[in-house]
Amino acid sequence: MSENTQNEKHLSKSLEDSTVSASAVVQAPAEVIFELVADPAKQPSWDGNDNLSNADQGQRVHAVGDVFVMNNTSGKVKHNRVVAFEEGRTIAWAPADAGEEPTGHVWRWDFERVQDGTRVTHSYDYSQQSHPGRVDYGKRLQPEALLASIERLKALAEKS
Repeated sequence: MSENTQNEKHLSKSLEDSTVSASAVVQAPAEVIFELVADPAKQPSWDGNDNLSNADQGQRVHAVGDVFVMNNTSGKVKHNRVVAFEEGRTIAWAPADAGEEPTGHVWRWDFERVQDGTRVTHSYDYSQQSHPGRVDYGKRLQPEALLASIERLKALAEKS
């Protein structure tokens, strides 16, 4: 793979289908990167939005339907329901305020093995969002914010 392909980054924003995404190649095995995302206690270390404060240990995600609890820097407690899961390949969750149902946005991570590592794609889908404030957030969210999380994951995974 050429160096240009290795370092290739993709940024995408579609108001028509209400998604924002970013991807980049990380020179680490998918399993190493996936573990950083699937363990909520590790998520604040790579959160490019600096929105995640902490999560209790022992909440590692294993299946669709799992729920993990995350504390945000704003003091809000989020219950995140896992809506897609394939070990080492895909994980996605729909956040909700504590005691509430998700309002329709989903954070998703996909991992694809490539010659020199793993293509990591991070997306935010607000196509089913029912809360006006979250729709506005989705419209304002830029792919560079998602890429910041990938870049932090890359730094952690490539050290491992």
